Amino acid sequence: MKFNKQNNKVAVVMGSQSDFKVMKEAVKILKEFKIKHEVSIVSAHRTPKRMYDFATSAEDNGFAVIIAGAGMAAHLPGMIASLTSLPTVAVPCESKKLKGLDSLLSCHMPNGIPLAVMPINGAMNAGLYAVSIIATFDQRVKTALNRWKLKQTKSVKKKPK
Repeated sequence: MKFNKQNNKVAVVMGSQSDFKVMKEAVKILKEFKIKHEVSIVSAHRTPKRMYDFATSAEDNGFAVIIAGAGMAAHLPGMIASLTSLPTVAVPCESKKLKGLDSLLSCHMPNGIPLAVMPINGAMNAGLYAVSIIATFDQRVKTALNRWKLKQTKSVKKKPK
């Protein structure tokens, strides 16, 4: 797939409404970098046909990257990655019982199914990862990302106060 301005959107999907409290951090980053995005709930277990239709049509719908967040069993990111060739980023969402360890471990895929896995509740980093992918073909985004990183670097003090 050749990336261009027509397919520079990011999909932010999650398994349930409760995951949005984590996933909104990815949305904030995408808004900050003025990257087009769509947010939706796509459950691997409760709406498998919706998930399948989303994943198999994501490229045709202009997406360049998919960020998928899920808690507990967290099968959504891997299932999406198995159905598309688009870069897919997993955000394991913290669960009550195992504090997200179950989500993190469920995101690791067998050889042949590449999936970038962020830390538990790492939606901000997932957003930045998507920005960095888009920056490989969009000079405006690349310039903004370099500026953002420089600002972050300058914000670190040399000595504690």
